[in-house]
This record gives sequence, structure tokens and C-alpha cells, in this order.
Amino acid sequence: MSSPRSADHPAGRPPGRGPVDALITQTRRLRGDVDAVRRDAPKDTADPQGRWQRALYDLALRQLNDLDTHLAQLRDGPAPPAAVAAVAPAAHRRGSLLSRVGSAEWNLLTDDAVWSAELYRILGRDPAVPPLTLDELPSLVLDEDRPKLTAMVTDCLVDARPIDGEFRVVRPDGEVRTLHMMGEPVLDADGATATMWAVLRDVSELRDRRREERETRDSLHRHHRHTQHEHRLAVELQEAVLPPWRGSLRLPRRGTRRLDLAARCLPASATSLLGGDWYDALELPDGQTLLSVGDLTGHGPAVASGMAMLLGALRGMAMTGTAPAQLMSLLNQLLDSTVQPALAGAVCCRYRPDTRTLTWAQAGHPAPLLYRDGTGRRLDTPEGVLLGATSGAVYGQAEVTLEAGDVLLLHTAGLGDADTPQRLLGLAPLLCEARTAQDGLRAVMTEFEAGERADDACVLLARVTG
Repeated sequence: MSSPRSADHPAGRPPGRGPVDALITQTRRLRGDVDAVRRDAPKDTADPQGRWQRALYDLALRQLNDLDTHLAQLRDGPAPPAAVAAVAPAAHRRGSLLSRVGSAEWNLLTDDAVWSAELYRILGRDPAVPPLTLDELPSLVLDEDRPKLTAMVTDCLVDARPIDGEFRVVRPDGEVRTLHMMGEPVLDADGATATMWAVLRDVSELRDRRREERETRDSLHRHHRHTQHEHRLAVELQEAVLPPWRGSLRLPRRGTRRLDLAARCLPASATSLLGGDWYDALELPDGQTLLSVGDLTGHGPAVASGMAMLLGALRGMAMTGTAPAQLMSLLNQLLDSTVQPALAGAVCCRYRPDTRTLTWAQAGHPAPLLYRDGTGRRLDTPEGVLLGATSGAVYGQAEVTLEAGDVLLLHTAGLGDADTPQRLLGLAPLLCEARTAQDGLRAVMTEFEAGERADDACVLLARVTG
């Protein structure tokens, strides 16, 4: 490729305006489309993925702006040096390529150098001062980048290799800029290098954008790995705490009357983090049974740990014979005294198999549903507020007598929406006809498993078989 006569003189005539105008129109249309999508993108700066997406949109818009300017220069040809100098300050403030692309030519025979006006601006040097020779150019470069520049220039001059690389320079005002240099040697008739010309582009903003994109992407990956780790911990903790039983639980151990039990935890639709939902069934020393479901607000390992603590306390106090209402009061005191504020809803039931009596209490939680003879109803709810909501809260207690074949359904609040109770009651024919608790639970899962849930949910189904 032949060398231009001067750094600002065009090497040839610009192409026809028609094809380039068509390219400019396409570029501007694409830029408008990208900008429209960018404006509709989420603006939550606390979300790593959102920051990453906006960084990519900003980078794409900047590159399309640069392409538009390049095509305009290609169509119109370079402006005279005086005109470039006049518009350069305003263009530099806008981040336009008019102030970020310069060119230079070094004559190796005369040791002369010619710089464009743009290159003076990029390097922050006075146009009245002679341009630096190739030997002087490294004085502007950061120490750690000088070997890179020296190697590129040497390869160009000695082996006639094109230059294509980046290095950082320090302007007289102390600002560090990143330059991308592309150049070629110009050979004389004997094949020796006579001159070297180069185009230097200030890519500082572009590199900053890419660095921000890379850092945001890395932050997103770290956030994703952290979320996966938290999810795994919460799952392991939940699996370690919730009952591992399957099928029927005999109550009492040597008796003939039984509760057929089935339970299931359903994850939230909107988050991969597990919440503090639980279900539990526990045989007590006096032959009675503890049935409970509950939900500690929040998500993640800390909430799962809090749920484990709350469930452990519930089991321990129930083993001492504490009644459901008193259990709620003691759990409320426990949450009220914790360092980290927390709220929980819960239902706690004690079932006495010899009389089929169910005594229960609740703390700001959906009441159990009772199914009998093909119909269902919600049990009358005793007084009770969320655990941890207020000190010294008073909890009421209710009692109901069950019959053989009755089905009792306990669930946490995240199972569905405001229509959930009616949908559950509508399952009465299926639940009453189910031969086992597992069959009844499958009917509930068919109704709710595929639905959208804002939170985790647990379902516990107990069928009186004797």
C-alpha cells in the first residue's frame, strides 16, 4: 500500500454518495432500534444482570455512533485541517471520532514526521511544536507499554510487518489514554523501508466500556455462583430438617388407629432461593400427634436456618406436653428475642387418636381445611397474630372432633393467591374419594403444581383411617 503525500491528504477520491448514503440510513435506523430497546430495559442498578445488559446497550450505541461518523467521513472526504481544528473541541466533548482518530507519517530517510491535527489533540500536544520522531515517540508511552510499541515498530521497519496493536500514553495534563495503532511500511524501489505511516485511534472510552462490561459480567457470574451455593445450602438444610417419612404414620405406635400422611414442598416460581416453609408430623410421648406447617419470611440459607431453629423449638416444647396455644406464645417470645427481626406464620395441631380430637392454634396463618362426606370447610379460626409481630401476643385455641375417613389439609400461604381456599375446597370430592393420603396429595399437586407462585409453599394432608 502506497504512502499518502501527507497525513491529512486523501489517498484517493471518496466513493459515490449513493451507496454510502444507503449504509448511513441503515446504520441510523439500527441505532434507533437499539436505543428503543435500551430505553425499555430495566433500570434497576442493584441488579447485576441489569447493569450488564445496560452496559452492552451503551457500548452498542457508541459503536453505531462511531460507524455513522466513519461513513459520513467516507462519503464527504476529510475536512481541511483548519475546519477540523475548528470543530474538534466540540466534537471531543461529544465523544465523536472526529477528535479521536489521527494519522502520522515518519520518513526514515530524512527523519521527518508529519502528524494530523487530530493526533495533536489526542496526545494533548501543541500543534506549533514539531511532531515527535519514531525514536521520540516512546517518551509519551507508559513504561510497561514501551516494549510493546518498540516491538511493533521494529517488526514494521525490519520485517515489513503491518502494525496492529494498542498502548497507553500519558498526556501533558497527566491523563492516560489508550491508543489503537494501525500502520504499514512504505518500501522504496530497492525494497527497503522508506517511510512508515499509521492511523491512531483513541479507544479509551471503548476500553473503559469493555472493562465495565467484563467486570459486570464477572460480577454477574459471581452472583450466580453465590445464588447457586445458597440454594444448595438451603435445600440441604431443608432436607435435613423436614420429616423423611413416606406412607402412613401409626399413632400411637402400638395402637390400631392411624393417620395416613402425605406432604410436599413446592418451590417459588420467581426465585431459585428456598424460603422458610416447613411441614411436620411428630409422635409425642403421650400417644398424641403433632401436626404443623409454617412459613418464616424471607429466602436463603439464613432463613432456612431460622426455620430449622423454630421447628426444633416447636418439637422440643411439644414433647413436654405443651398445648398448641401456649406453643404459639412461646414461639412468639423466641422470635421476639432474636437479634435479627423475623416474622412467621404457623398452624400447630395436637391430634388425640383415642378420641379423634384435634386441638389447634394459629399465628397469622391460613386455617386447616376439613373434608368430610364429599364437602370441605375451613375450620373456625382462633385468635392469633404472626409470630414475632408483637411482644406478649395472646393466642386462642380451638377443638374439633374428627371421624374415620376425614381428610385434614394444612398449607402455607404461598400455595397460590386469594382464590386458593375456594380452589382447595373445590377439590373436596376428589380428596374424600382418595384411597390414600398420597392419592389426595396428587390431586392437590395437579391443581397447583403448574401455577405461578410468588413464594415457596408446603402442603400437609392427613387422612383419618381408624
